[in-house]
Amino acid sequence: MSHAAVTAPNVSLRRYGAIEASDVHDFHQVVLGLDGAMVMAVDGVAQQIDAGSAWLIPAGARHDYAGVGENRQLVLDLPAASLAVPERLFERPRAVTVDASLAQLVHRIAAHATGGAVDAQGDALNRRFHWDAAARLGAALIADAGTLAGARAAGAGLDFARIDRWLRAHLSEPLRIADLAAHCGFGMRRFHQLFIDAFGETPHRYLQRLRLDTSLTLLADPRLSLTEIALDIGFADQSAYTHAFTRRFGLAPGQWRALRH
Repeated sequence: MSHAAVTAPNVSLRRYGAIEASDVHDFHQVVLGLDGAMVMAVDGVAQQIDAGSAWLIPAGARHDYAGVGENRQLVLDLPAASLAVPERLFERPRAVTVDASLAQLVHRIAAHATGGAVDAQGDALNRRFHWDAAARLGAALIADAGTLAGARAAGAGLDFARIDRWLRAHLSEPLRIADLAAHCGFGMRRFHQLFIDAFGETPHRYLQRLRLDTSLTLLADPRLSLTEIALDIGFADQSAYTHAFTRRFGLAPGQWRALRH
């Protein structure tokens, strides 16, 4: 199957037919079980996916799939470096078990994964939905112990969940790599290289992406002003936050928040 270039995350509901099909694409993909079941084989390794399980499929990996009766899956298409998730999560294909909180999130997102846009307002709403849903799923995947069992081993000793928790807890502060390295039990130089190997970019660049991803969720809370959000995620002021947000997502945070279904 051929695909147009994908540059931003996409979250969709899909039903798989009983006739086996195959696919290869240049973006990572997460197939999360929702209703019913399907069988997917990635690089020759087959696994049934149902509620409470998922496939993590790296870009370029051939996957063969077929539905088992009536089924629905929530699928996250994830171009490299579009979202704050470690590249090592997709170092190899694997089926994983998801915990109850992630399964509940999948159902909540699926309830809003409906039809396409027909005008400029609809296009913007779609864009917001895909980024919001992807950011929430990405954060949950990193935190999910079932997913990380393989990722931690691949990451040469780096505990992705631990790093993610530390960064989120210190978003409002300047990044002190020495403190994070010590928290993870490494010297600063060694940790910096391990981080780049595992996350695909430097800690500062990754943190910038994480700050903006986190702000998507904060924007959903009308009690928080844009200035409060900017300071909470580590920007010096609202102007710096607005500039970075607009460059990343194509709309100013105030416009993003003002979109109405």
